[in-house]
Amino acid sequence: MAKEELLNEEEPEIIFIPDDEGNEEEFEVIMKFEVDGSDKKYMMVVPVEGDEESDEVYAFRYEEDGDDLQLYTIDDEEEWNIVEETFNTLMDEMNQEDAD
Repeated sequence: MAKEELLNEEEPEIIFIPDDEGNEEEFEVIMKFEVDGSDKKYMMVVPVEGDEESDEVYAFRYEEDGDDLQLYTIDDEEEWNIVEETFNTLMDEMNQEDAD
């Protein structure tokens, strides 16, 4: 429990992702996870300069190569469903812990 509390106190991890026009947009990483049974890693990000009303969360598959981070969009519907289900499960678990 204490470890998770410490994680919440850390500075948010910020990454920059270029949009369609090449403008770098700032995103906060809210969660990283791996899917059981695969070696693929995923991250969920939200726009930093976003609308407070907007609940947009973006998911990317990522690979780390030293200090380089490669992001890949998730185009496969089956893969997307797995990522979405894992994310929702992890969010439910975090909400349960907050309620305890």
